[in-house]
Order: sequence, then structure tokens, then C-alpha cells
Amino acid sequence: MTQLKDKAIQAMLLGDWKNATTLNRALLSENPKDIDALNRLAYAFTILGKIQDARSTYRKVLKLDILNQIATRNIKKLTEFGPRQIAKSTSSIKGVNSTFLEETGKTKIISLVNTAQPKIIALLTMGQPVITSIKRSKIFIQDQNKQYLGVLPDDIGRRLIKLIKGGNAYTACIKSATEHNVAIFIKEIKRASRYKNQPSFPQTADPELLGLSKSKTKIGNFKDIREEEDEKGYFLDGEEES
Repeated sequence: MTQLKDKAIQAMLLGDWKNATTLNRALLSENPKDIDALNRLAYAFTILGKIQDARSTYRKVLKLDILNQIATRNIKKLTEFGPRQIAKSTSSIKGVNSTFLEETGKTKIISLVNTAQPKIIALLTMGQPVITSIKRSKIFIQDQNKQYLGVLPDDIGRRLIKLIKGGNAYTACIKSATEHNVAIFIKEIKRASRYKNQPSFPQTADPELLGLSKSKTKIGNFKDIREEEDEKGYFLDGEEES
């Protein structure tokens, strides 16, 4: 069961929606009351344009859990949005994988730490743009209404802060969201000339970009890179937070 569930989730993360429907249906054949599998199946149906199947599947979720926020939110969208709006929305989601997974060293999937409450996370959808800003030497992630979602891990955050201040720029969106985990895509969209040979997300990070002295490369020996300008906050696209 666990292996099949992992395959079903992976299929969705890779944008293999047809396989995702097959795998989630297999999970449901073993446990028809698997709410997570039903929600994943309904979502895959939506992406594939099978709106009636999506609605029907979300209704099954609500029969099992009338307060399920994922099903409630998405069935509302399917009811309120017209065919063109749904097609436009799903088209952007289909393109997420090709946009963010094409270039090694320029893109990365990162799980947030100190995430928001589950009721907030439940409202997130794959491909949803997020606001990313620097405050207090950390990179905070917010939705478009500036609702707090989480923070990048310190090692990655320190590295990106250094790169951003050097002239790099990035964009980000939601990759996946579950009750206990939120993962985002981050993509380098501009590389400063000073970092022309330095990928944003190498397998082995440059100690200097991590805020470490060249003679001190052990985790825990980070230099304090906090500067007065951090308190203003910076967006990853280079714009300052107002």
C-alpha cells in the first residue's frame, strides 16, 4: 500500500496525470474510503479536463468527511468557474513541470520548515505562485495575499540570500502541499555576472556562498551575514518589500 501510494504521489509530482488516475484508482480498490487518494484522483481528473468525474469524486470525499477543506474548496471552484477558466488554470499547472524541472542547477524542490497551520496549507494548490522575501536573514514564503506559509531551511536560505544580494533573481511556486509538508519549486531566472559559473543549486555548495569562511566548512560555523538591509525585506525577483 505504501509503495503504491508513493508511486501515485510521484506520478502527480511528475505531471503524469493519466498514470496518477490509474494508481489512485488502484489504491481505492484496496480502500474505497481513502480520502487522500480520492482527492488526488479528483485533482488528476480536473487537470485532464474530466470535470464531471472530478466533481463526482470530490462529492465522495465530502460524503466521508463533510468538512474536508480540499474537496470543499475544489468543488466550489469547479462549480463557480466556467470551462474556459478551468482550462486556463489547469493549463498553467500542466506547464509547471516543464518550467521548473528543465535546467539542472537552476531549479530545486525545497520543503519548507516551520509551516503554517494545516487549515492554511489545505488551501494551497500545485503551481500556485508564492511571494518569497528576505527578513531577519531568513527567506519567508507567503501566498499572494501575504499569508505566511513557511520558511526555507537555513542552509538554502543563507545561500540564496547571498546570491540575491549579488544580483541573482528567482521565482517560485507551490510544488505540493499536505497537512505536514509544503514543497515549493524555486527557479533561477537571472544570474549575476559575478556568479556566471556558479549554479544556484549545486550538489556541493560553495562554502563562501553559504556564509562560511573557506577555512571553516562545517555546518554550525556559519558567518553571521545579517545586515541592516535585511530588515527591509527583499523579494526573490529583486524587488524590495513595501
